[in-house]
Amino acid sequence: MTKRLFNEFDSVSSKQWKQKIQFDLKGADYNSTLIWKTSEDISVKPFYNADDLHEGLTTSNTKTTEWKICQSIFVANVEKSNLKAISAIKRGADSIKFIIPSETVSIEILLKNIDLNTTSIHFELQFLSINFIKIISTISAKAKIYYHTDIIGNLVKTGNWFNNLKDDFSQFDAIVKQTKSLSINASLYQNAGATIVQQLGYALAHANEYLNHLDTTLTSEEKESININFNITVGSNYFFEIAKLRALRLLWKTLASKYKINTNCHITATPSIRNKTLYDYNTNMLRTTTECMSAILGGANTIYNAPYDSLFHKNNEFGERIARNQLLVLKHESYFDKIDNPTDGAYYIESLTNQLAEKGLELFKDIEKSGGFLKQLKAGTIQRKIKESATKEQQLFDRGKSILLGTNKHVNPNDNMKNELEIYPFVKTNQRKTLIEPIIEKRLSETLEQKRLKNEL
Repeated sequence: MTKRLFNEFDSVSSKQWKQKIQFDLKGADYNSTLIWKTSEDISVKPFYNADDLHEGLTTSNTKTTEWKICQSIFVANVEKSNLKAISAIKRGADSIKFIIPSETVSIEILLKNIDLNTTSIHFELQFLSINFIKIISTISAKAKIYYHTDIIGNLVKTGNWFNNLKDDFSQFDAIVKQTKSLSINASLYQNAGATIVQQLGYALAHANEYLNHLDTTLTSEEKESININFNITVGSNYFFEIAKLRALRLLWKTLASKYKINTNCHITATPSIRNKTLYDYNTNMLRTTTECMSAILGGANTIYNAPYDSLFHKNNEFGERIARNQLLVLKHESYFDKIDNPTDGAYYIESLTNQLAEKGLELFKDIEKSGGFLKQLKAGTIQRKIKESATKEQQLFDRGKSILLGTNKHVNPNDNMKNELEIYPFVKTNQRKTLIEPIIEKRLSETLEQKRLKNEL
């Protein structure tokens, strides 16, 4: 039936489509009228077909039906954090991320009454300790555990190593061997204003520093058993963000195969803070919804959704419940868990994926030719490039070319926030000595919001 149906229609080439469009434009220039360029220097066309896929269609190995809803919990109080995790699981979370500030936390109490057979656990340690990792491994030996330990990520964010280069890499080696896992925190680049191509190139170069180091310290068997996790933030450019995650998997597979390491990777995604706003804050729910949709369709394995009021409110049950329910609606009412790889075969997304992967790989090669990621961080090159991209994006926002509804477009002048602030919503600057210039996350609307706060009655 299907074959007979499609045999009734003649195929239409890209050239034929373009000729028809040019005829309908009645003299207007096709390129200047309908083609626009992105900050990644990618030309977006009005239509795509199979002719645009020079390498043919790709088949993803991810399973959109298996993505996990994650609840992130900062462990200030062990008993309360444990109860909060149990409550989140009962209300729909199937993954928990514990952010642990110190070694005094009791893992046994933290995981009490949590079914580790059905709930995956993520640990983000704000310190470096192989002994603490061993305690976790002993208590949760059979559980699905993800360790988010990234010494280079800490250097990028703070400007310093946890201790020093030698000690950090020594403990890093021990942690990788103990956990059989490796984590790359690439979320900072997007939140600081890097383009998608930069995010991909820097994430790959970041990972390559580890692979290059581990190539001489791990056996072939150990390398094959390593599980890799990328922490990624997702912005509002819907189709490009879908393609970004797909391109990351392609790039990782290319790089990992060179080192003969596990070519599969786990992606933990969360919405960007770059476009979140203090005023008209309910709009943040719309932004995070589309960003989570991009993450799902792009093939993220675990998704944590940020509460709409996290900029200015302390952690609260209502905001976290809304954020979790957004994912539950996507999963169980919008059927975002019914089809594996629904974007496979979409000409536009396939084309974007290939272009982003090619440009990301090109940037990665340039970084390696210049001495590698750490060397460019030390020279300040990575920081400068991200600042340049962030400045261009900021200028578009300031001129009203990049729009955040309720903030620089359709503003409600009666919206007052001064009395709502429970936490400081802007970049904090603390003078301290650092080895390198840290990369700072900053929202687009910060300067505008600070002016509005000052002018509030």
